[in-house]
Amino acid sequence: MAARPLQISIDTELLQRIDADPEARERGRSAFIRSAVQLYFKIKERREIEAQLTQAYVGEADAMLDEVGDLLSAQAWPES
Repeated sequence: MAARPLQISIDTELLQRIDADPEARERGRSAFIRSAVQLYFKIKERREIEAQLTQAYVGEADAMLDEVGDLLSAQAWPES
C-alpha cells in the first residue's frame, strides 16, 4: 500500500515522549506513528469481537451449564 504524506498536530509533551522513545528514534516518527495507529485498530477490532461474543452469550449461561453440568459434576479434584 502506498504511503501518503499527512500533516497532523501533536501536543508538545506527546511529541517529546515520541522523540525520547528509542524505537521511535530508530525507526523514525512516521513508522512509529503508523505502528501505533495499526495497534489501535487491532485493539479496537478485538474489543468489538469481544463485545459481540459477550452479547451473543448474555443470558446463555444457564443453557451452557446444563450442557456441561454432568461433565463438571463427574470431575473430581484429587484430595491432598
